[in-house]
Amino acid sequence: MNRGEVIPLAESTIQLDLHVLLPEVQDDRDTCLDRLESALQSRRGIQRAHLKREDNPVQLCLHYDPNQVSLADVQRMAQRAGAEIANRYHHNVLPVEGMDCSDCALVVEHSLSRLDGVLNVNVNYAAQTMQVEYDSQLISRRAIEKRVAGLGYHVPLGGLRSWFQVNQELLFSLAAGLVLLAGWSGDRFLGFPFVISLGLYVAAYVLAGHKVARHAIAALWARHFDTDLLMLVAALGAAVLGDFAEGALLLFLFSLGHALEHRSLDRARKAIRALADLAPKTALVQREGEERWAPVDAVQLGETAIVRPGVRIPVDGVVVAGQSSVNQAPITGESIPVDIARDDLVYAGSINGEGALQVRATRLARDSTLARVMRMVERAQTQKSPTQQSTEKFTRIFVMIVLVGDLIVILLPLLLGMPFQQSFLMGMTILVAASPCALVLGTPATILTGVAQAARNGVLVKGGAHLENLGRLKAVAFDKTGTITRGQPEVTDVIVFEDGFTDSDVLRLAAAVESRSAHPLAQAVVRRAHENSVRIPEIGTASSITGRGANATVDGSLVSVGSSNLFEVQGIQIPGTVQVKVAALEDQGKTAILVSKDKKIVGLIAVADVLRQDLTDNIAALREIGITRFVMLTGDNPRTAGYIARQAGLSEFRAELMPEDKVTAVKDLVQQYGYIAMVGDGVNDAPALANATVGIAMGGASTDAALEAADVALMADDLSKLSFAVGLGRATGAIIRQNLFISMGVIVGLIGMTLTGLTGIGLAIFFHEGSTLLVALNALRLLRYRPRPVV
Repeated sequence: MNRGEVIPLAESTIQLDLHVLLPEVQDDRDTCLDRLESALQSRRGIQRAHLKREDNPVQLCLHYDPNQVSLADVQRMAQRAGAEIANRYHHNVLPVEGMDCSDCALVVEHSLSRLDGVLNVNVNYAAQTMQVEYDSQLISRRAIEKRVAGLGYHVPLGGLRSWFQVNQELLFSLAAGLVLLAGWSGDRFLGFPFVISLGLYVAAYVLAGHKVARHAIAALWARHFDTDLLMLVAALGAAVLGDFAEGALLLFLFSLGHALEHRSLDRARKAIRALADLAPKTALVQREGEERWAPVDAVQLGETAIVRPGVRIPVDGVVVAGQSSVNQAPITGESIPVDIARDDLVYAGSINGEGALQVRATRLARDSTLARVMRMVERAQTQKSPTQQSTEKFTRIFVMIVLVGDLIVILLPLLLGMPFQQSFLMGMTILVAASPCALVLGTPATILTGVAQAARNGVLVKGGAHLENLGRLKAVAFDKTGTITRGQPEVTDVIVFEDGFTDSDVLRLAAAVESRSAHPLAQAVVRRAHENSVRIPEIGTASSITGRGANATVDGSLVSVGSSNLFEVQGIQIPGTVQVKVAALEDQGKTAILVSKDKKIVGLIAVADVLRQDLTDNIAALREIGITRFVMLTGDNPRTAGYIARQAGLSEFRAELMPEDKVTAVKDLVQQYGYIAMVGDGVNDAPALANATVGIAMGGASTDAALEAADVALMADDLSKLSFAVGLGRATGAIIRQNLFISMGVIVGLIGMTLTGLTGIGLAIFFHEGSTLLVALNALRLLRYRPRPVV
């Protein structure tokens, strides 16, 4: 099926029917479909997802917002669920060369979106990239590239560009300037015949204006009016009046301004491309008993790479021999080297210290953390922020108003007796003055730079909308375990209530039931049992109640392990003495885990998770940059939650929350504060992350789920990156507002000065190009933004 009609849930929503390819075994098929459906329903940007299980192959009816989720994301979700999406719909991010103004991106978008089979296209002028989703049965990538070439742009093979291609615009502009200078000097001082001066001016027109003309014609063909058209009309108008020098000067400064603008924006692009250069191109690998050099792309899973002191680690993997300190700053942004030993994870692009390491590859080069971050950053560059989308809509209307208004400015003075040449020159000057190049460029250039600076500091922001929303945050909600606390709870007390039982007996029963759980509290109990050399028996039938505890058959007896709520649900009476002891432990910030055998409580295990060492300093840093409310969401009981919230200095807490309750709590907070962030581990908290204004996952470098589930991933397990991300978002918003003010101020000021006769076309050209360059340079200030020191 082809693209369906846009549903009313969102203006940019696309409807698709996708074929889902499943395993042969029916039970595995059902499991895959359940996982996929759950993942799709919790993902932000997917408004509706319905699996037609009765069809063969299974069809997925998907309604999604391409500015928040892509077909590539859907493919990855299917793969994690154990399924595949039929290879009909493609998602590509391609470099586009030759765009010399921000309106060029709109022309490409408009033209490609009219092609049958193209589902969605986003072009980012600042990043010089294009994200396109298309139906391969209706159109090919080659056809898309051919249409781009027909518009006067170029999709390079593999993104490689020659020196001439890189510098072509600047070279033509400088050549136009030299020819213009020769014509003007000959006309004014050297006594050139008019034909020679005219020929030089025409040459300057061609050199500086050939790309402008191609783009303007392509825009008109696509029924789109842009700034290139305004400049071309103004230059031709000057020629009509005989002011060839001024027309050539306009095109020269226009092309030179764009060439310099490209140079300045390329600093931000280089900041992102530098990430790709971190990983080595070759690796020293053990093969057939020998050490051999091989391309990193050829290193297979399970092969062992030899990492010498002082070199970059070539692959993501596990250390199998050696110890060293490793600088992971290129990946996680952590400034202090991390001590690495056997069984520790390391990442491609990290810098090894003084020790030699042997690393077993656990990911292929294309799937490394660095490679995935690069792909996500590239995609983030193509996604448009709300401000950019609004500005582009305004610009399309504004250009039409300028063209109509300019006709009035030319014709009305004629009716009042003004000479045609004077009124026409005023009209051409207004075309230059009102050209919104700086207006359209200001936001995408700032977003590009902000995303680049975030990635350089270990913060992955998945799009301009999320970067802007970071700057608007008023409240932050935290998951407790692993976010506010270290996430490694330890058993502090084992208390026996039943005669004939010992501490080891209570640990033995609890560890048997908890051995099937991956929850940090359960793992703490199992870990203590191992430390005390307690033998953990096999269990029979087992069941769990999410957020409360679990039951299992141990040595023929029914054993229950969990919170007081578990026993209340099961109708097991909790003696008063036990309740008093539980309350006392919870007042100390400990979590009490009750243990019963055959519905009789025999003991209690207290577990505590310590706060992060720098938590209070990071909360203070967030307060300093304007966050007013801090909320902790936890499944713990109110006493324990209250104790931890007070220790952490949080504004409020909500306790005894099931996963679905966290979603409700996040929605309530969004209604209350408007813009809130949810900070969690990206796995258990995925639904809550998806419902917050900004979902922020901790430790993105170590978990696949954290990279996929959230809008923002803090690559290191470091809360100080949170205040940096919010501060960067605030700075981004401020620079966007400054750029909008600069661009609109120059436009309004120049129009006013032109109408009152205070400026001519030459000064208008200078200020127009100056404002365009100024907003680009202003955006680059974000590359100097640094994390706030936590003291």
